[in-house]
Amino acid sequence: MLCQNCKRREATQNHMAIINGKPYEYHLCAHCAQEMFGGFEESFAEGVANGLFDDPFNGESVCPACGMPFSEFQRTGLLGCPSCYDVFHEELLPYIAKIQGKTKHVGKGGGVNTAEHETRLELARLQKAMEAALSRGDYILAERINRQMNIIRKRNGG
Repeated sequence: MLCQNCKRREATQNHMAIINGKPYEYHLCAHCAQEMFGGFEESFAEGVANGLFDDPFNGESVCPACGMPFSEFQRTGLLGCPSCYDVFHEELLPYIAKIQGKTKHVGKGGGVNTAEHETRLELARLQKAMEAALSRGDYILAERINRQMNIIRKRNGG
């Protein structure tokens, strides 16, 4: 088939266009296709290469591991990968607070101050005090604190 434009060379490319709601098909040779449509294709390629077109996510956070934008989480309620938790940490906090009531893990008891919880807090406090005493070189105080911790552990079964 000959080119519909120059009617001299073999048509190697087909182009579709809709003009006034009617589809038109052009059968063109490479030379005529370049003349008619090449300018747009070249400017499009240059625009992509130079980054002149808008960011499809309009500057929103995107997970570098899986490529999921935060808007996708908002739409589906699902994250794409474990990295999303780190990438979207700040954006996720209001959702977690709304669903869970808190944004920090408080354990099975729901944060109720049980005796076991109080014991753990006391041991953590004593551990910090012992480390501070050791860093100051006060080994006698550190030994006393260590004995207190051992008594508490034995009293609670280990």
